Amino acid sequence: MKTGRRYPRSRHGCRTAPYDDGHTLAALDIYRPGIISFVKKSIFERTWKSFAGSFKTAHTGGIPNEKIKMARSDVHPVHRFEPWQVFPGSYRNPPPDGNFPAAPRQAPAISPDTPIASMGSCFAREIRKILLAKGYAYITEETHHPAAVHASAAWERVYNTFCLRQIFEYTFGTWRPALRWWHTPQSGRIQDPYRRIILYDDLQAAEADFTRHRICSRRALERAEVLILTLGLTEIWQDREDGAVICLPSGPYVSEGGDMTRYRFRVSRYNENLDNLERIHAILARHNPACRLLITVSPVHLWATFRRDADVISASCNSKSTLRAAADEFCTRHDNAHYFPAFEMATIYQPLTGRSWFSEGKENFHVNSDCVDFIMRHFFRFYSPPAC
Repeated sequence: MKTGRRYPRSRHGCRTAPYDDGHTLAALDIYRPGIISFVKKSIFERTWKSFAGSFKTAHTGGIPNEKIKMARSDVHPVHRFEPWQVFPGSYRNPPPDGNFPAAPRQAPAISPDTPIASMGSCFAREIRKILLAKGYAYITEETHHPAAVHASAAWERVYNTFCLRQIFEYTFGTWRPALRWWHTPQSGRIQDPYRRIILYDDLQAAEADFTRHRICSRRALERAEVLILTLGLTEIWQDREDGAVICLPSGPYVSEGGDMTRYRFRVSRYNENLDNLERIHAILARHNPACRLLITVSPVHLWATFRRDADVISASCNSKSTLRAAADEFCTRHDNAHYFPAFEMATIYQPLTGRSWFSEGKENFHVNSDCVDFIMRHFFRFYSPPAC
C-alpha cells in the first residue's frame, strides 16, 4: 500500500503540490516538452561533436583537426558540414579562394607515365593539348590524320554518347550501318557520316583508311590505363532504318543537297545516354578491364540547336543537365568510373570568383584559355599521385 501525501489534480491534468512561492509542479508539465527538447539537443550536440572529430581525423589527410574548420549554417545549426558540402561564401563560410572544393573520393592516380587516351567533344581537344604539353604519356595514334588532332585516334570530335558507343562497337565488333558512306552529289567525293567531315576521293580510299583506323582505334583503347570521355550534347540525327546516329548533318554532302530524309532529328533522354555509357563500359571490361574511366561534361555550350520547341540556351542547359545526371548514375555504379567536375568548375565556380569563363569573339560559346588552365590545374591537383 502506497504511503505519502496525495495532491489534487490541476486543470492541466497533473497532481499539484505547493512549490516555492506558490508555483506548482503543474508548471513543469507545461514546459516539459521544451525541457526534453533542450536535453535531447544537448545530448545530440555532444554526441555529434565527438563523431565529427573522429570523422575529420579520418578524412583530412593527416591535417590537425584544429586547423580545419567545419562549415556553418544558420539554417541547420546543429549539423556540421564539411567545407565542400556548403556553397562557397554562404552565411559565415569563407568565400571562394580559387581552389575548387573537392569532396574526398577514390580517384585514379595519374602520373606522367600513365598511358592516357581521350575522346569526346571540343573540350577533349583542350585536355589533349595540355597533357601533351606537360609531357604526359598521352596516347596518339594516326598522327598523320587531320581527324586525330582532337583525340587519341582519328575519331574527330564526338559530340554524343551514341557516336561514342558506335566507336567502341566498330573498334571491337562488327558494327556496320546500312548506309556506310555518303556520296556527295556535286563534287563526287566520299564523306564519312559518322566522323565529322572526313572526305575521300573515292570509295576504295575511304574503305582502306577506315580499316587502318579500326586497327589504330583498338590499339589506343587497349593501351589506355585511363580513358577520358567528354560528353557534349543530347541532340542526335538518327537513321530511320537501322538507328545508327550520324555525327552531324554537315559537310559537302549536306551543302550540296544530299538526301537527309532518311535521318530523324530528336533529343535523346537520360536512360538512353546512361545505356550508351553502360554499353561502353561492358565492351571495355572485356577488352581492357584494368582501364579506369574519367567522365566529364563539356563546359562548351551549344552554338545552335536544331530544336523548334526551345531556345538555344534552354536546349544547351537540357543537354548538359541530362548528361550530368547520366554521368552521376554511371559513376555511382562502377568503381573504375570517376567524374571530373570540369563543367561545374567553369560554369559555377569561375563566376563565383568574378571571372568569366566564356571566350570572346565569334566562338563566345567556348571556354576561354584562363578557364581551361584553371580546370586542368585542378585535374593535376586531383589526380597526381601523392608525393613520397
